[in-house]
Amino acid sequence: MHILLTNDDGYNAPGIQTLYRTLSSQTKHDLSIVAPEGQRSATGHSITLLQPLFLTEHNLKGKQKGYEISGTPSDCVKLAIQGGLISKPDLLISGINQGSNLGTDIFYSGTVSAAMEGVFLGVPALAISLASFEFTNFEPAAAYLARQLDFIVEHHLKGLVNINIPGKPQAEWRGLKVTKLGKAVYENVFDRRVDPRGRTYFWQSGNLTQDLEGDTDLRAIQEDFISLTPMRSDLTDFKCLQTWQTMFDRNYRKLNLSQIHRRWQRAAKCSCSETRTGRTKLKHHYSLNKKR
Repeated sequence: MHILLTNDDGYNAPGIQTLYRTLSSQTKHDLSIVAPEGQRSATGHSITLLQPLFLTEHNLKGKQKGYEISGTPSDCVKLAIQGGLISKPDLLISGINQGSNLGTDIFYSGTVSAAMEGVFLGVPALAISLASFEFTNFEPAAAYLARQLDFIVEHHLKGLVNINIPGKPQAEWRGLKVTKLGKAVYENVFDRRVDPRGRTYFWQSGNLTQDLEGDTDLRAIQEDFISLTPMRSDLTDFKCLQTWQTMFDRNYRKLNLSQIHRRWQRAAKCSCSETRTGRTKLKHHYSLNKKR
């Protein structure tokens, strides 16, 4: 199996390099790396359109190559698969990210967006994150994924699985939970400052408010469980879709009846010397409109 590794922390970040070394030593899969040349956290699903993408090539084990790209995580995946840098992979893994990607935070995440870009291009994907900024030992998370990789791939033929690993020693992990996305809302604070030349600028920060429902990824990590969340690219609200389709279909039918009624009224006022019944007048009025 050919696996493409990417991330949003940068090509030389310890998370992706640890994952590469671990998968190289513990599995027999072919590995390619196409990742940003530097830190691209919280870039979401942005892509680069107004400037060129530069790359730096690296040799990897075997016949595969590694590439540092000047763009975003999504750029990396697009360029790798559609730009012909590598042969189309069988699986994409984005990570291991330093810090969690939980709940609604996934919409800002370059890590998850890179994985979703793979899904858009027909490649099943995993996003994996270490849920801590202080705990920096990626070895347990990488080894866990290496052990479980074949099982996950066997049962995951399309779409995205978002995996978050507790940011603690493996002995403190309590197990695994399959979860849904939770709700994480930031109460943002903007620190207004002025530079020596009088130009105003802001630093953005904030406090995270979490809704810790029992079956969410946020709750699982809070309780030291590995969180595994199946995701898909289709954001359609199907319940709302069905309700609105019924509502608008009903209103559309009412609109047509209203239009017919107005035309009937216009036909009744038609200044034609010939006396007609209502139905004949309506038919006559339509024929006049058609001639116009």
